[in-house]
Amino acid sequence: MKTLFHQILDRFKKYLQPVNELRSMDIKLERLLIQTVQGRIREFHSIPPLENLSDAEFQVFSQWGEDGIIQYLIARIPVKNLTFVEFGVQDYLESNTRFLLMNNNWSGLVIDSDPQYIQNIQARDYYWRHELQAVCTFITVENINETIKNAGIEGDIGLLSIDIDGNDYWIWDAITVISPRIVVVEYNGVFGKDRFVTIPYRPDFVRTKAHYSNLFFGASLRAFCLLAEKKGYFYAGSNSAGTNAFFVRNDLATDVIRQEPGRNFIMSKVREARDKAGNLVFTSGSARTSLISDMKVVDLENNCEIILAEVLENK
Repeated sequence: MKTLFHQILDRFKKYLQPVNELRSMDIKLERLLIQTVQGRIREFHSIPPLENLSDAEFQVFSQWGEDGIIQYLIARIPVKNLTFVEFGVQDYLESNTRFLLMNNNWSGLVIDSDPQYIQNIQARDYYWRHELQAVCTFITVENINETIKNAGIEGDIGLLSIDIDGNDYWIWDAITVISPRIVVVEYNGVFGKDRFVTIPYRPDFVRTKAHYSNLFFGASLRAFCLLAEKKGYFYAGSNSAGTNAFFVRNDLATDVIRQEPGRNFIMSKVREARDKAGNLVFTSGSARTSLISDMKVVDLENNCEIILAEVLENK
């Protein structure tokens, strides 16, 4: 006769069986998704340079189609150090570098401020199957270089992806320890296509606390283009969702078309505005800008802080 312990153990095994089956199915599905786009990736080596980066889009692990754009860029840009850095990854289910990790076998560092997210990443199969570091820290201008360097990453690397919904402009400006060949940044389309603006730097900035609408964060596309030029990069284009911009280091710009910031600009259609109670209100278009028009931004053209409404009046 089985002891109570063994009875409990048997029940536990029965419970684990469907869990393990689901886990196995999840791994198989991921592999199938990767295999599905292999033919598309091979095309990137032979097609002429694309006028619009969004034409290369496909989505496996990225949020909007960045996987395809990144594969297109690395097919045309020589990358010696197959290393990436990405921060603001949450649980890494949606990210700009996970496809690089699993399809191209790149190594990398991912950073998020939530310890539970980092634990979830470290518990996944890809964490031991590939050379990935997951670090928990709240990124600031003051600690970003040290955080990257402490992970053993310096100098020329393949790709940097920035999406922290806040001090993105100031963080990229502060990074000196690495020189990525490709940079992906999330810009705030609500700031429009013509304005050189970013939020003022605050080391403790949190988007959800900065303004009830959840729309006050980051920087405009032109602000990032201005910063890119200063750091030795050119603007290669954006995704079709109007959320992420792609920049290439000037010394590698042999087979990628340079774009003007205002050309093919797409206003993001993401309707994530909230009311003061925290409920989604589905505000669209320029009405989103009006919600944050009383907020103070940095006007990078004139190097001063100004109310966003005043910037709008001058454009």
